[in-house]
Amino acid sequence: MKSITDNPNNGQVNFDDMINDLIKNFIEKMLKGELTEFLNYDKYESAGKNSGNSRNGNYSRNFQTKYGVIEKLEVPRDRNNDFQTALFEPYKRRDDWLEQTVIQMYARGLSTRDIANLIEQMYGQKYSATSVSNLTDIAVKEIEQWKNRPLEKRYSVLFIDALSIKIRREHVGNESAYIIIGINEEGYREILDFYIGVTESATLWEEVLMNLKSRGVEQVLLGVMDGLPGLTDAFLKVYPKADVQRCVVHKVRNTLHKVKKKHTDEIVTDLKKIYKAPSREYAEQALNDFSSKWDKLYPHLAQSWFEDKDELFAFYKYPDSIQKSIYTTNWIERANKEIRKRLKTMNSLPNEKAAEKILYLKIIDYNSKWSERRLKGFLATRDKLIQLFEERY
Repeated sequence: MKSITDNPNNGQVNFDDMINDLIKNFIEKMLKGELTEFLNYDKYESAGKNSGNSRNGNYSRNFQTKYGVIEKLEVPRDRNNDFQTALFEPYKRRDDWLEQTVIQMYARGLSTRDIANLIEQMYGQKYSATSVSNLTDIAVKEIEQWKNRPLEKRYSVLFIDALSIKIRREHVGNESAYIIIGINEEGYREILDFYIGVTESATLWEEVLMNLKSRGVEQVLLGVMDGLPGLTDAFLKVYPKADVQRCVVHKVRNTLHKVKKKHTDEIVTDLKKIYKAPSREYAEQALNDFSSKWDKLYPHLAQSWFEDKDELFAFYKYPDSIQKSIYTTNWIERANKEIRKRLKTMNSLPNEKAAEKILYLKIIDYNSKWSERRLKGFLATRDKLIQLFEERY
């Protein structure tokens, strides 16, 4: 081992070597202590005689840490070869710092190539982009467990939302990632699951929702969703006692796509009078006013709102304090924006597995943050929501 003063810079202390030596000495003391505890007697103690096992010297190995490689680490062994330290696995040559560092950088948007270059610059180790990708596969092992974890029995609201991602299969194409978010009785949000690919049929949506139910989600008051093919029918089949709320934000956007730019601001103002009305009665009156005002120019705009009004106005059945959280999905949009920002660092994802890794890492980050933040309005209405559950279920 190098001396801590063995440095070409005029004999000055090499702090990297000093830290390395301190860690080496600390680990070796820990290992000796572990063996003593395992054998149940100290070195040279008479209790060791005729115990059936004894110390049997040491063997040397190298071990890589974030502070550098510890060379010739002395690992004690016993004569029966039964002792195994809890500090590291028998054939493990490094601690978990590298995997955790790589996963954190990957989750924050660095490409596998950038991460490989950074590791080489920071630690002097050469890694290929493929090696880095293999390290991030640690997340893949966790995804299956995460997607099968037990869930709560009651969720006041389930949001089902979609965002577009680019995946390279035979060629690069846009695919949808569907995210299911639950708000529990206490008003805490959690992303319950996600799916990538084409699931736009009643049969497939029913499978997705039945999977949620099998994991414990038995009671739901309200499902908030866009008009994805087959989704509403599947949702009501799995949760027949729940209400369905069409996403007002998406409805407004779809409406604005059909109008001239010069009318956009005025129509936005008139639409707000509908979904921001203090009651369903006032909302229906505002919709009638909208129809009277715009039917000559745009005969189908109001008609589409009339056709969907039961689902567009479902939120009026719920307490005032949470209505805005139901019909506006700004907080979901913010989450999706962060995910899209992460995905933008890669022009397209090489496969579905890569997309799942990125989504999963962002999702567990959001779930961690949301677990400490109750959604506005839900605390004040907790008792009312419990009453609604009791009445329906």
